[in-house]
Amino acid sequence: MTSSPIDIDRIAEQYVRLVLAIGRHDADFVDAYYGPEDLAASELNSSRLLPDIREEAQRLVHVLDTLPSQPTEEIVTLRQQYLRTQMAAIAARASILNGTRMSFDEEAKALYDVIPSTYPEAHFQSLLHDLESLIPGSGPLPARVEHFRKRFTIPTDRLDTVFQAAIAECRSRTRKHIALPPQERFEIEYVKDKSWSGYNWFKGNAYSLIQINTDLPIFLDRAIDLAAHEGYPGHHVYNALLEQELVRKRRWVEFSIYALFSPQSLIAEGTANFGIEVVLPGSQRLEFDQTVLAPLAGIDPAAVPAYAQLQALVAKLSYAGNEAARAYLDGAMTREEAADWLVRYALMSPERALQRTKFFDQYRSYVINYNLGQDIVKRYIEARGGTVDAPQRRWDEFVALLSTPRSPSGLMG
Repeated sequence: MTSSPIDIDRIAEQYVRLVLAIGRHDADFVDAYYGPEDLAASELNSSRLLPDIREEAQRLVHVLDTLPSQPTEEIVTLRQQYLRTQMAAIAARASILNGTRMSFDEEAKALYDVIPSTYPEAHFQSLLHDLESLIPGSGPLPARVEHFRKRFTIPTDRLDTVFQAAIAECRSRTRKHIALPPQERFEIEYVKDKSWSGYNWFKGNAYSLIQINTDLPIFLDRAIDLAAHEGYPGHHVYNALLEQELVRKRRWVEFSIYALFSPQSLIAEGTANFGIEVVLPGSQRLEFDQTVLAPLAGIDPAAVPAYAQLQALVAKLSYAGNEAARAYLDGAMTREEAADWLVRYALMSPERALQRTKFFDQYRSYVINYNLGQDIVKRYIEARGGTVDAPQRRWDEFVALLSTPRSPSGLMG
């Protein structure tokens, strides 16, 4: 079989059809679609069953494996590799929805193109030891940490003011380094009864709807986290650049759809999390939190450095959440045991820990995309010279990653 651009274009169209077809069986699978209306209409009326979707995806994986690489332009080869890993994830997701049981690690590899890290309980116990001296007092450490955090809760009536200030700062800094479409914008909604803390719904034409869950108290650090992760330079910018560079300029239809349970999500979540430290690195973040956001929230600015120190140490515990998810989803822990683990080793409040187990129910091994994704992206960009002491190179490599087709295994290769 000879290779030509039309071959890949036809496979790309089939990819879109398959993602839409799975969306009829799985309400969470199609995270965004702004492609041709006729493709959506045809699949809306389709009666494709999950085994048929899996079989077609597997066939197209084989076709992509037999196509020669494109020697003339790297991005065309990357496109082929991207479609191959995405198509394999479609086949795996169709199998899972049709009843195939996979372990946490098997599912993560099949859907996200990586093998998850594992950590023993002793790893988290060692990290907690460092926190003991930072939060003095009597009683269990999780309760002491939660009591300390409550001093940094953003009052409900100040939430939008604080978020708008965080968004404005992240947007201003991002636009100095990224040429965003002139029409780009997003709106914020405050919602309840969700398993997540924030969500970006990309609608096309560089527009996003960003929802913030207010079920639980929102602490000061979450303002920048959510503004950067969901907005600038995170999901909103990522989707806007893919639309601008790959959909509009190159007419690559596969990027007009976002399959949530796929390798693309590890790149998306990883860049969104790493983007937080790209847009506001180190002391710059602390200074902005202390001088701008804390006063807007009615929080004592003098206490912010100690809070930042706490959050930096707590961040090292993030993989405790993956271990809880693995044990819970593999049947080694009950919901109550997983929530207790999250309280002890991720230092979540009991209410937040229970909310997190609901996230496990809905999104399963997707949890690896946040911390493992961030670590993979960070290592990739730093290996290419994008270190903290080379901020412009860091931005350049970050933007290149946001606007080209990449697979997780390709970042680690």
